[in-house]
Amino acid sequence: MKVLILCTGNSCRSQMAQGFLQSFDNNIKVFSAGTEPASKINENAVVVMNEVGIDISDHKPQSVEKYIGEEWDYVITVCDDAKETCPVFVGKVSHRLHIGFEDPSKAIGSDAFIWNEFRRVRDAIKNQFYELYIKQIKPLL
Repeated sequence: MKVLILCTGNSCRSQMAQGFLQSFDNNIKVFSAGTEPASKINENAVVVMNEVGIDISDHKPQSVEKYIGEEWDYVITVCDDAKETCPVFVGKVSHRLHIGFEDPSKAIGSDAFIWNEFRRVRDAIKNQFYELYIKQIKPLL
């Protein structure tokens, strides 16, 4: 089972989703990429994932171009439709899904508010991807 998680910058939401999905089952090969990859992973994403026992500190933003020629069981976009344009993956894909999340790196306000947004989005990603894993991916393994 191969899963590709896409976003624009591949520095925050897609990296958290990759970390969670991989933690649910080591039999799944999980990758993430972006159409405009950032230069590095978002440090706040690393911190909030460490809070739940998942280390994504060695993840690096990748370009979607790296994965175009491969076949995928799932390609999942995680951008928030209302505020962003999600990438379109044109490769061979069995299942295409969109599970949108707000970008916590765009949060403006106090430090407490920003950390709360990172944790809120992290928890939403965990819940949505666990549901996806239980209902759709695990039965195919």
